[in-house]
Amino acid sequence: MENEFQKIKNIIFDLGNVIINIDFALTDAAFSKLSSKDLNEVKLIFEKEQIWDKYEKGFLSDQEFIDLLRKSLEINVSDQEIINAWNALLLDFPIKRIEKIKELSLNYRLFILSNTSAIHIRKVNEILKDQTAVGDLKDLVEKVYYSYEIGMRKPSAEIYEFVLKDSFLLAEETLFLDDNWDNIIGARAVGIKSLHVFEKDMCEMLP
Repeated sequence: MENEFQKIKNIIFDLGNVIINIDFALTDAAFSKLSSKDLNEVKLIFEKEQIWDKYEKGFLSDQEFIDLLRKSLEINVSDQEIINAWNALLLDFPIKRIEKIKELSLNYRLFILSNTSAIHIRKVNEILKDQTAVGDLKDLVEKVYYSYEIGMRKPSAEIYEFVLKDSFLLAEETLFLDDNWDNIIGARAVGIKSLHVFEKDMCEMLP
């Protein structure tokens, strides 16, 4: 394992299911309950309206996003109920992962690259503070890259190239961890060594 990391100087972490546990099915179920539509119909509406893509690229403000959901799903509920349903997928931060990141920061430059939204990040940081006493993800790494802030989403090559250029990283010295295989393929396409966090916890995959 150690030999694999000899050339690595930088580690980029995905957020969901790498640092924080998430379950997309919970958000689908929450909106199904709010709208009285079945799960498949909810998923089709999300896909047809490209809701995830538009919001996570920052093409919609928080209020525009909430209003789009209300209209698309035909729901007459409060903004907060919609926010709660959107955040339903966010679970917990295993303490061992936070401690591992702190340990790695002593020897590596660390970054977070996530397809995410403003509403999710506010809730993520709230959970992080409640569970670990760390106030913000920015306190754990050198820099965070959120899709909604930079107008790009994984797995496009441009988002990986942007991070490399912005933080003066060499691809061959950089390791990327993600739970989505498409994102792994995207990172490898630009020369970044990547690990698919699937059956093992990220703590077991790093030196």
